[in-house]
Amino acid sequence: MPDSTTAGKKDYRIVAFDLDETLIPPSRVISGRDRAAIREATARGVDCVIATGRGYMTVQGTLRDIGLWDTQDSYTLSYNGGIITENKGNRVLYQQGITWEQANALYTRGQRYDVCMHVYTQTEVYVWHINDDERAYLDNRQEFIELDDADLERFRDTPIIKVLYEHNGYDYLRPIEAQVADITADMEVSYSSGRYLEFNCQGVSKGASLLRLADILGVDPAATIAIGDNVNDLSMIRAAGLGVGVGNVDDQVRPFCDYVCERTCEDSAVAEVIERFVLS
Repeated sequence: MPDSTTAGKKDYRIVAFDLDETLIPPSRVISGRDRAAIREATARGVDCVIATGRGYMTVQGTLRDIGLWDTQDSYTLSYNGGIITENKGNRVLYQQGITWEQANALYTRGQRYDVCMHVYTQTEVYVWHINDDERAYLDNRQEFIELDDADLERFRDTPIIKVLYEHNGYDYLRPIEAQVADITADMEVSYSSGRYLEFNCQGVSKGASLLRLADILGVDPAATIAIGDNVNDLSMIRAAGLGVGVGNVDDQVRPFCDYVCERTCEDSAVAEVIERFVLS
């Protein structure tokens, strides 16, 4: 694990950061300090990259806020790494979803539980059994289409990138992970935002996606920084040259961080990292 002095001397070329509870605080307003740090790093030729569980079409407003909307040679890692896009025209560079059979099995099995479910196609988010808490959480985060189908038959010929279960608490979701293991034995399973149990294609993760982007750009993985807060960020925190947890990082992730911010998502943790390791 590098110390902060050694890490600070590296020439970092990619800074990847999670959105919710990392760059975006509960107020849903990105700080001016974060926006300024990202813009300055970008101006110096550093690739500042959103790495999110959301779909790339749902982060266009955030890209505008940080000066990366529709820009050439800038990139977004979305769906936990299921899709990599160049921001200019949302050009898809890589895509790997789950099979219809996996998605349908998770969707029909999920109806046994007290969960809300999200089904992600390439450009849309479909939500089944949404509750008031989840509706409030998604407000101003991402648009969605309500779904009440008994199965996913109408999506049989539509690429599905991932499925997730939502419940406001991991204690309820963790036993479900074991109960659906017959479906997910060859899938990637992760948790995020204190409320989501997520299912991706095997081999798809934020960490694998970060390394894939580094390879596309010809960047040494050692010259990458990853910033996150939750379990679905762990793979990229471990894969990056410098893995960073914001001050509010989940206790399961904290031991794997090379650096933990003094600041949280609510007081410009992303700027702290960029200022210390990129701009200084």
